Amino acid sequence: MPNPNVPFGVLLSPSIFFLDNPPFPTEHLKLNSLNFKVYLSFKIIKLFLNFMNNIKLIIYRNDNFYEILDELNSFFKFDLIKIESEIDLKSCIKDLSNYLVISRFILNYENVLLIDNFPIKIDKLIEKININVLKNNFNSRSKIIIGKYLLDDNSRKIIYKDTVADLTEQEVKVLLYLKKFNDPVRVEDLQKNIWGYNKDLETHTVETHIYRLRKKFAKIFKDNDFILSTKTGYFIK
Repeated sequence: MPNPNVPFGVLLSPSIFFLDNPPFPTEHLKLNSLNFKVYLSFKIIKLFLNFMNNIKLIIYRNDNFYEILDELNSFFKFDLIKIESEIDLKSCIKDLSNYLVISRFILNYENVLLIDNFPIKIDKLIEKININVLKNNFNSRSKIIIGKYLLDDNSRKIIYKDTVADLTEQEVKVLLYLKKFNDPVRVEDLQKNIWGYNKDLETHTVETHIYRLRKKFAKIFKDNDFILSTKTGYFIK
């Protein structure tokens, strides 16, 4: 069994262990491509597999990444290929909408995850893949740019670079409504169009929601100027 004194994700010897509920009859999955072992939360793997559904993962000019992920692929069955030339890469992705390229080199394409600090802990690699799949948002219907942020309307997450914040349904509605206007939006308009007419709903309730949303952006993204207020209402910078 895994040693509980070993820190999460520490590289050790030739195996990969799954905490929580292992997906296999054995207590660990041995990967011949690794000369270390890693403790991974099965929740991270489950999230990874969920994101990788119907997405092609392309490893560009990195045999180490490919060898490890290919062996994982033999158990988890996701769409994985390795490409060695940029000509082949361009040909491969020209007709693809759902893909993610992992590369050690800067590439002038969309949906590229640049990892130039190899070796990398597997839990960090999977976490980066998960964030980038969400960031690139392969469902165009839910991909909404608001200022410098990317809003995923389906999952109610908002993203900037590698930072992700969860939003409530009302917070999403507020941001989408503010996005429509260049001028400040009155509190009364937000009250009417977001919460619906309610004679018992005070404007203070709306202001409290906006205050909490602004605090969320300040805390998570260190952004104090995303939603600004004036005497006439609120607007997105």
